[in-house]
Amino acid sequence: ALERAVEMGLDLVEIAPNADPPVCKIIDYGKLRYQQTKKEKESKKAQHQVKIKELKIKPNIDKHDLGIKINHARDFLEKGFKVRFTCTFRGREIVFADIGREVIETVCRALEDVSSIEAAPKLMGKNMSVTLAPGAKKGSEQRGDQSKS
Repeated sequence: ALERAVEMGLDLVEIAPNADPPVCKIIDYGKLRYQQTKKEKESKKAQHQVKIKELKIKPNIDKHDLGIKINHARDFLEKGFKVRFTCTFRGREIVFADIGREVIETVCRALEDVSSIEAAPKLMGKNMSVTLAPGAKKGSEQRGDQSKS
């Protein structure tokens, strides 16, 4: 096989070394490598990476400021991004973690028509965060259809 490959001006390439007997092909090795890299690039193009946009808030945020953050989040969700709201507690604000939870729940209620909660609100250190994914839950869409009728 090696002599035949040399006669043809091509390479003898081992395709399946673990098979019994091993499988070989007489082909141009440079062309094979080119095709493999081309396939790898195509598969990378097909992958869709979801990016997370993070919006930071404080527990004592004003209604208007919160409304602006919610509008930004709505834009991100409509574009297909995931959104993470992080409520940061400074100093002794951590004692009133329930206020921060209420703010986060307000955000979740305001965005429930365009998103679904991916990760419930969690308190980690001095930060409480919730992750929202684009696309409303099936149940809330059905309820919305019934109210229009």
